[in-house]
Amino acid sequence: MQSSWVRRTSRPPVEVRTSTRRRKTASAFWQDGRVVVVLPARLPRADRVELVEGLVRRVLAQRPHVTTSDRDLAIRSTSLADRYLGGVQPVSVRWVSNQQRRWGSCSSHTREIRISDRLRVVPGWVLDAVLVHELAHLVEPTHSARFRRLTNHYPRTSEADVYLAGFTLGFESARAPSPLDADGR
Repeated sequence: MQSSWVRRTSRPPVEVRTSTRRRKTASAFWQDGRVVVVLPARLPRADRVELVEGLVRRVLAQRPHVTTSDRDLAIRSTSLADRYLGGVQPVSVRWVSNQQRRWGSCSSHTREIRISDRLRVVPGWVLDAVLVHELAHLVEPTHSARFRRLTNHYPRTSEADVYLAGFTLGFESARAPSPLDADGR
């Protein structure tokens, strides 16, 4: 790869890379919470902007509910609270990078909600289920039957639980040492 630049807007960051190996094709993909676009280095600059925009639109269409900022997350949680939990509101909702074992947390005392930034890449309906779960703690601090009734107002709670169980397994297997490592090979 030759060069790289990052563009920041209200959508996810976009990184554009040029490659001397590419002759005709361009591609775009998700990587570490950003959209990466790879272009042929010989592509005229005048043609780059339109091509990048089209590729980014295509990638975003595959994952249309990406929530990138704390503000986006707060807006999303307000909408979910209004729709499923009678409008209960936290003091703040924000992404955090220090939650490696939880998807989210809620302090019912301070009314602050924190969402693990590992969830930035999940489908919107999964993120919504986690937000409804944490918002429900503002009404019921424990995981009681009342709490489960509140979270079940969100129609895809069970599906999201299954998705997150698989997502967790993926994280755990990525961290686990390979059996080959134990043999020293």
